[in-house]
Amino acid sequence: MSIAGESVGDRSPLEGKVAVVTGGASGIGLAAARRLSAAGASLLLVDLAEEAGRKLAADLGARYVRADVGDPADWDRIVVDAAESFGGIDFAFLNAGVITPEADVVTVPDESYRRIVSVNVDGVFYGVRAVVPSMQARGGGAIVATASLAGLISYSPDPVYAMTKHAVVGLVRALAPQLQAKAITINAICPGLVDTPLLSAEAKEMAKAANFPLISPSDIAEAVYDRMTGADTGRAWVCQAGRDAVAYRFAGVPGPAGAAAGRTPPTALAAHDQVNRH
Repeated sequence: MSIAGESVGDRSPLEGKVAVVTGGASGIGLAAARRLSAAGASLLLVDLAEEAGRKLAADLGARYVRADVGDPADWDRIVVDAAESFGGIDFAFLNAGVITPEADVVTVPDESYRRIVSVNVDGVFYGVRAVVPSMQARGGGAIVATASLAGLISYSPDPVYAMTKHAVVGLVRALAPQLQAKAITINAICPGLVDTPLLSAEAKEMAKAANFPLISPSDIAEAVYDRMTGADTGRAWVCQAGRDAVAYRFAGVPGPAGAAAGRTPPTALAAHDQVNRH
């Protein structure tokens, strides 16, 4: 396949390829689905919102699968559907996400906690695990996961949401070396406030009152396209209104006391450090 960033003439690197988009019926997922379809990708849309999912699939000439991304059995169905409909998977945008929302840790209901971890964390882990074999069989691919600025900062309005997005960033960075060996890139996008149904009306009003610009979902879709067609891997891309996406620079951690200056760490740690210190 064309590895990220390569193209022939004016041909899009996504032309003739297959992309799975979760949470594809609204917001960022919908915008990304339109962008990837416009670039020539065959789409398999995954969402629990069946009416909206089927309508968008019909508009784009795509496949729709109603599935819960937090259920590994549903991921088996997604992969089988992609194989039977398109021959496999080249790209995946693991975007489905929910909020609690609840600031007080004492009052977070068990069902809310389990649901947000299931969608935001399990949905990414199960998704990666499910799509990698198909991508590897087709010569490589690209995975993009939706995290958030809340995955890079201390975000107190919804600490459980922040926890799940930190988990996504950590998983992406940790998986990069092993997936790179399979010719698969993996990146996280970390948007600020995006004008989607996930953002409450109250938050939108507060942003408007503070003259704080919201990000258009189409801008995030462009960042997703760039990650799918670029060579970078293992990075968390900060997306803010009016700015191009930029890779977040993680600081190195202090070494053990008494270690010789300049001492080379074990091979596995050295490889991890090389990919993740951006």
